[in-house]
Amino acid sequence: MDRRSAILAAAQRQGRVMVDSLAADLGVSAHTIRRDLNALCEESKLRRLHGGAEFIDGSANMSYAARAVLNLEAKQAIGRVVAGLVPDGATVFISIGTTPAIVAQALTGKEALTIVTNNLNAAMALSENTTNRIVLPGGEMRLPDRDFLDAAAIGVFSAYRADIGIYGVGGIDSDGSLLDFHEPEVRARERIRANSRRSVLVADSTKFGRRAAAVGGRLADQDMIVLDRRPEGTHAALLDPLADRLLIAAEEEARP
Repeated sequence: MDRRSAILAAAQRQGRVMVDSLAADLGVSAHTIRRDLNALCEESKLRRLHGGAEFIDGSANMSYAARAVLNLEAKQAIGRVVAGLVPDGATVFISIGTTPAIVAQALTGKEALTIVTNNLNAAMALSENTTNRIVLPGGEMRLPDRDFLDAAAIGVFSAYRADIGIYGVGGIDSDGSLLDFHEPEVRARERIRANSRRSVLVADSTKFGRRAAAVGGRLADQDMIVLDRRPEGTHAALLDPLADRLLIAAEEEARP
């Protein structure tokens, strides 16, 4: 991930970023950060503040390309843990989003899966294994994300019953509410959860405190939650009641 994408991601998560803290975090000079902020402001992605900049639209998502490489190693670790939950021959729902797509890549070693997804990136990854059966909705593809989110795309998850439903989320609020950037994303996620024998929420720890406008579902509603690591600060307490349903990739992979 390039430096400006990292700055934009931090601004979206936090609402605003400051020159001095970015310089320390990214290991570059304050002058370099000011130049990056000026460029992002010229692209109308940030608005300049005294000593920093703010994210212009907290309800807008980052580009797919930027999200695909954001916390890539963390998402790959999540994928490896989730792959351990999926047996050969299972029926699996996979939602839109970069983390579910990376989980799909981790499932390519499984055999004879039935995949129902509105995420073309996930479908393409799993199509490399010809023992799989892949079900996609029709309709217009959203670009550049390569997914489907119209009524038919959401409805496809009602036509099947999955052994495991895997889905991501735009953000997790301080009270445990799950957030997405658009209301249809919430409906699709909740449809997957309702029609899965076992629901699995996958999220890297940057989703805690990340702002998004549409709300639906709660952290405590999930059958299983797979994170890359535990969140810090006030969000850490959200995990206390979830111990028996929680897998932390960093901890799982550190086990002997």
